[in-house]
Amino acid sequence: MSSLAATTFRWKKCRLDLPGQVSLQACKRSPDEHNDVQKKTFTKWINARFSKSGKPPISDMFSDLKDGRKLLDLLEGLTGTSLPKERGSTRVHALNNVNRVLQVLHQNNVELVNIGGTDIVDGNHKLTLGLLWSIILHWQVKDVMKDVMSDLQQTNSEKILLSWVRQTTRPYSQVNVLNFTTSWTDGLAFNAVLHRHKPDLFSWERVVKMSPIERLEHAFSKAHTYLGIEKLLDPEDVAVQLPDKKSIIMYLTSLFEVLPQQVTIDAIREVETLPRKYKKECDEEDINTQSTALAEEGQNPRAETPSTVTEVDMDLDSYQLALEEVLTWLLSAEDTFQEQDDISDDVEEVKEQFATHETFMMELTAHQSSVGSVLQAGNQLMTQGTLSDEEEFEIQEQMTLLNARWEALRVESMGRQSRLHDVLMGLQKKQLQQLSGWLTLTEERIQKMESIPLGDDLPSLQKLLEEHKSLQNDLEAEQVKVNSLTHMVVIVDENSGESATAVLEDQLQKLGERWTAVCRWTEERWNRLQEISILWQELLEEQCLLEAWLTEKEEALNKVQTGNFKDQRELSVSVRRLAILKEDMEMKRQTLDQLSEIGQDVGQLLNNPKASKKMNSDSEELTQRWDSLVQRLEDSSNQVTQAVAKLGMSQISQKDLLETVHVREQGMTKKSKQELPPPPPPKKRQIHVNTEAKKKFDAVSAELLNWILKSKSAIQNTEVKEYKKLQETSGMKKKLKGLEKEQTERTPRLDELKQTGQTLLDQMGKGETLRGFFLLEFLEGYA
Repeated sequence: MSSLAATTFRWKKCRLDLPGQVSLQACKRSPDEHNDVQKKTFTKWINARFSKSGKPPISDMFSDLKDGRKLLDLLEGLTGTSLPKERGSTRVHALNNVNRVLQVLHQNNVELVNIGGTDIVDGNHKLTLGLLWSIILHWQVKDVMKDVMSDLQQTNSEKILLSWVRQTTRPYSQVNVLNFTTSWTDGLAFNAVLHRHKPDLFSWERVVKMSPIERLEHAFSKAHTYLGIEKLLDPEDVAVQLPDKKSIIMYLTSLFEVLPQQVTIDAIREVETLPRKYKKECDEEDINTQSTALAEEGQNPRAETPSTVTEVDMDLDSYQLALEEVLTWLLSAEDTFQEQDDISDDVEEVKEQFATHETFMMELTAHQSSVGSVLQAGNQLMTQGTLSDEEEFEIQEQMTLLNARWEALRVESMGRQSRLHDVLMGLQKKQLQQLSGWLTLTEERIQKMESIPLGDDLPSLQKLLEEHKSLQNDLEAEQVKVNSLTHMVVIVDENSGESATAVLEDQLQKLGERWTAVCRWTEERWNRLQEISILWQELLEEQCLLEAWLTEKEEALNKVQTGNFKDQRELSVSVRRLAILKEDMEMKRQTLDQLSEIGQDVGQLLNNPKASKKMNSDSEELTQRWDSLVQRLEDSSNQVTQAVAKLGMSQISQKDLLETVHVREQGMTKKSKQELPPPPPPKKRQIHVNTEAKKKFDAVSAELLNWILKSKSAIQNTEVKEYKKLQETSGMKKKLKGLEKEQTERTPRLDELKQTGQTLLDQMGKGETLRGFFLLEFLEGYA
């Protein structure tokens, strides 16, 4: 018989170093990994049951269950009946206790295959796990789901559970549960089940940004705190290439027990239409799953080759019994090998196929000694010379058949292993090549985008934003492919060592750096384009508003009468209109300055000479319209002054009138350092007036005029200074409040002046009357 000389492979898992993800790491895949996980999970489950009944916990499951007493304690809690136990410490007492356990399980219709009392007493790890899984499957899985299964007339508990999970997680686009293994490694599915029924417990967006280990810890902690579910699973046992199916089913049934159990027949039909590689997990009945020698899911139960095979007695009956058991196992192994799917062309499916076949190859290795023992026993029988010719011929035929079938299975299995390896490495290499090619094209695309100046106008900039959004969409689409590279698998033989992965890890690191650079550039450019777009849009809108405002003021100035006044009322209206225009323009001057500053900011961000030139031109055009309006306002003021002279108001100098309506540009106001002298005495006429009242009127009016001019000068100087230095706004407010106080204090003086002026108007002639009326109107308007 040829030995199983296949190259021993081991996994090496590499991660693509991307933003927010852990660095490159490697892990070995232990042959007993699933057994260890099941041991931990089953131990936690048992201790959770014991804690409810007040019994002490177990520490080492395999040794603590050997005498059968802890198993009887467990069944007492599950069945609700008291079970007698033998307290002796001999092997006989232990066997009696374990046999009583098997009897109770049989009475509760828990089907067991190939598990005997001696297997548990001897501490057989695989069969002990198988026994416990049968118990868990009956009381934890099927018992919890029996009502739903009855209502839907279904007998497959796994199909019901998978349907419930898929129906629960359907609203979450990042979650697509296809099985009880690989669909749970990233932790999203566990959190989705909780969030769907308890959305107030946490933010889904925050969970998506976590690492797989963090997500798993988050889900298990929330379920324990708010739902009272024991932490049966450890995050590090789930966030692996192929987690343990039974452990995950155990935990999910705990969630199913406390959460709403709504399962529709449509959800079940959807599960039935899944691809075969996912569906067969649910289609396989677990009645014989206690044969945990095949710790991986999706494999049929096998008959264990008893340990006596290696100690075959040299008699025909013992040989025939051992041969029968080996052939039974070999038939099962051949069926399992034939049932394996054709090698897929999807990299994730091939990873799973390789993991499944790796377990199968380890099983072949484990049974190789049993096959060899049977062949050796046959040879010894034939050399003893105690057989008849017919018996010897039969044994020879049996040995030839056994060896041929074993050799054929071994060769075919090694061939499939090699093909899986080649296909997997080829697909992963193709993935890397595709990502490298995509990055090269994207980097060239970025260089081209950088070489093109930013938009000459706002529509051009909007077009660049649309093109950049297209790049972002391409990045998001590629992200899905990049995610599949975060868990690459490298298969190396024992001779090549860690050096076999060095090249790949270096390649992954470089790709990760290139991907990060592309993502960072895309984000930074998007933020810059957005900022420019907002500022430019604001600039254009404010320019339109200022243009409309200037048009309005130009039209208002056109309506101001500057000559051919019929009486002082028309002259008063013109003066007041000019004063209002002056005040409006002084207030609007700040807007013109702000537009100039925004234009400079946009120009610096754009770094586009053509666009900057256009913005400067628009700003200059607005400035010219502003200056033109200022000049026209000055001209209108001069014309009103001349009209006053024609009406005989010679005692008001043209300089004083111009000072009241003169438009000054922001920051160019001259400070009045001298008080205006009182108006010159009027021409002597033969009119009887109150001389004292006249002197008092002239003095008060001069005082008020001088205060008005000084106040306006102070306000204008304050605006120029304070708007440029925002940190001094408190001083500006203080000065304005001081002026308001002074205005309030002078209000009685203005009222007194109006009364005195009205008395004098009654005593004056036409010219003096017009002069006095104009002066009172002006003072009242500006005060």
